[in-house]
Amino acid sequence: MKFTDGFWHNRPGVDAQYAAEAYDVTAHHSPDGDELVVHAPTKVITGRGDTLNRALLTVTLSSPLEGVVRVRVEHHKGALDRHGFDLVGAQTGHGRAEVDDDGGVLDAGPLQARIRRGAPWDLSFADAERVLTRSGHKSVGYVRLAEGAPVPAEPTGVAGVTTTGLAPASTYVHTQLSLDVGELVYGLGERFGPFVKNGQTVDVWNADGGTSSELAYKNVPFYLTNRGYGVLVNHPEHVSFEVGSEAVEQVQFSVPGEHLEYLVIYGPTPAEVLERYTRLTGRPAQVPAWSYGLWLSTSFTTDYDEATVNHFIDGMAQREIPLSVFHFDCFWMREFDWTSFEWDARTFPDPEGMLARLHERGLRTSAWVNPYIAQRTRTFDEAAAAGYLVKRPDGSIWQWDMWQAGMGLVDFTNPAATAWFQEKIRTLLRQGIDAIKTDFGERIPVDVVWHDGSDPYLMHNWYTQLYNEAVFSVIEEERGHGQAVLFARSATTGGQRMPVHWGGDNSSSFPSMAESLRGGLSMSMSGFGFWSHDIGGFEGSPDPAVFKRWVAFGLLSSHSRLHGSQSYRVPWLFDTGEEEPGQSAVEVTRRFARLKAELMPYLYEAGRAAHERGLPVMRPMQLAFPGDPACDHLDRQYLLGPDLLVAPVFSAEGDVEYYLPAGRWTNLLTGEVADGATWRREVHDFSSVPLWVREGAVLVTTPGATDTERNYTADALVTVYPGEEDREVRVTNPLDGTEVRFAVVHGEDGVSVTATPATAFRARLAGGEAVPATDGTVRLEVAR
Repeated sequence: MKFTDGFWHNRPGVDAQYAAEAYDVTAHHSPDGDELVVHAPTKVITGRGDTLNRALLTVTLSSPLEGVVRVRVEHHKGALDRHGFDLVGAQTGHGRAEVDDDGGVLDAGPLQARIRRGAPWDLSFADAERVLTRSGHKSVGYVRLAEGAPVPAEPTGVAGVTTTGLAPASTYVHTQLSLDVGELVYGLGERFGPFVKNGQTVDVWNADGGTSSELAYKNVPFYLTNRGYGVLVNHPEHVSFEVGSEAVEQVQFSVPGEHLEYLVIYGPTPAEVLERYTRLTGRPAQVPAWSYGLWLSTSFTTDYDEATVNHFIDGMAQREIPLSVFHFDCFWMREFDWTSFEWDARTFPDPEGMLARLHERGLRTSAWVNPYIAQRTRTFDEAAAAGYLVKRPDGSIWQWDMWQAGMGLVDFTNPAATAWFQEKIRTLLRQGIDAIKTDFGERIPVDVVWHDGSDPYLMHNWYTQLYNEAVFSVIEEERGHGQAVLFARSATTGGQRMPVHWGGDNSSSFPSMAESLRGGLSMSMSGFGFWSHDIGGFEGSPDPAVFKRWVAFGLLSSHSRLHGSQSYRVPWLFDTGEEEPGQSAVEVTRRFARLKAELMPYLYEAGRAAHERGLPVMRPMQLAFPGDPACDHLDRQYLLGPDLLVAPVFSAEGDVEYYLPAGRWTNLLTGEVADGATWRREVHDFSSVPLWVREGAVLVTTPGATDTERNYTADALVTVYPGEEDREVRVTNPLDGTEVRFAVVHGEDGVSVTATPATAFRARLAGGEAVPATDGTVRLEVAR
């Protein structure tokens, strides 16, 4: 939201008043946590007359969690107060406020906020060693738009508020926080453009825009920087960010209305920022082991019935390609009937029997839904009669023909409507469906009235949270904790609690493959632990090279799904199978699906780290190596879990350029050992991808495994990679939750690996022979 015309002037019709000084500073003490309250007039007060006819801003500092400072800026305190996000981890008793002659300090443990008394306005955030960021002169603004200012008409559809103009409101509050030299900004949701957000204008406004534009399905008003802190703007409604794009030395964020609330979250490392942020907003749920395996879909507009489904499943089995989940996309329901929750009897006359037969084959199943109810269905009549659909201001049901003819929208602010929708999901689960793909949730109108009276502009982004919560909670009720899985497209802050999310509608090209990865890494920097994407792209039909390169990338992601729009995605349709050995789409898919199955003891623990600590399974290089400036802009590679570096190949010829950080690295596929702190240029065939193991890693695998849901603690292979530090790794049996811990101790003449509790396993040094355990211990001799 740009209010200025260059450094000196405002835009026409913009009246901006800024906090000019900290006129008074008061500490309020409470057992629930102290507050620091600052009154900031919009002019330096030199005499009594200066107090007349001007705005006074009230700035309140508090701490909901150690290392977190909450800042609330208010103009008129009596204005309607839109609710913020669910800060499920907020606690009382944090924050100690003190006032002295210089001003005031709110001490939040490792993070302190200091307000300097008098003019100019100066609010800084610091750790024990340095100021991290500050709100300085003309950084806290109350903005009025004069009548006749260039404000666009109120959006009535999915387009909503864009970067082409100001949002339809008459008043705004904004804050600017400083950027230091070399400071880089990451996050703000799943964004497919440049990974580093400096220089961008970002509108937090969910939209169904695909992966090839500035629009985003998952908007999260949270960013973190390489200076050791993050910022959450606590507003579910439209938030506009100017990341060094209006004032190049500042990140500016603005919201419509009379108040603004934001939270500064300390690290000091990016990983610690995410740990603290997800402690505050919620950690991802643990997902079941079977969900990590390969998902195969019917695709969208293709023709299919039970015979087609079985043909595909049989084809995967005959070609020895491990498969975990079969997904039924939209047309499991009849055309014009989405979402009726009723199987199309013309193609699926016996859905319960079919799903039971798929379960007998060891498969899980997934079904597509959305929150729109087409008027052709009995479901629409039922919902309309009960008052479960969103209404227009005149009392009529909101409907339009975009997507489905005459569709209405379920009103999840109505508890009865939520319970009704959940019962539809429950019926589907009891028929035999295991996971739900919650599509859409972005096309939320603002010219409507909600059951609970919510502000329509707030509900536009917040709707997805209510929608996904409704579905996720009923799956947990039916399947149990740790067994619930969504495949969700839309999200906002807190959505990470309900995994998994996928990247939406991409196209079948190498550039789209790369932009999909950027979106996933941006999501990881926004607190989301699990992420997937349509292997091969959704729109169009990928050529064999795109498909095969994308298969390797997809099966080295947290979750892996073959899905498309107008064409099937079974691998034998992409080439003849007469290619060089190991180069066909079938062979490539088999190779990487089996590799993922073998890596499951390691990957499952990475998922547990997401659940327990908020660390994403797919970790951007900046998150994993914050002290290496060569990693600052990398967006074509990542760590899968803590120790595996993946650099997808984005070319048919196999050319790839990537960076190995400092340390000794071992190629998982070839055994090559290389020193890092260097760039590498390589050419890979379709059966290969740069896949390196970090120095000092202890990697637990199960060679030869073909399924993802099994006892990982049985017959485990522990591989110790070059390094000198002792380490302990955990392996969990997902079938019963029992754990085995492998302790690796380095000595002068060798390495010992001990399992607690004692169990059968094998261990080896990287590149060496495996040695079976005796009494729970393996002794490995190091060659001298």
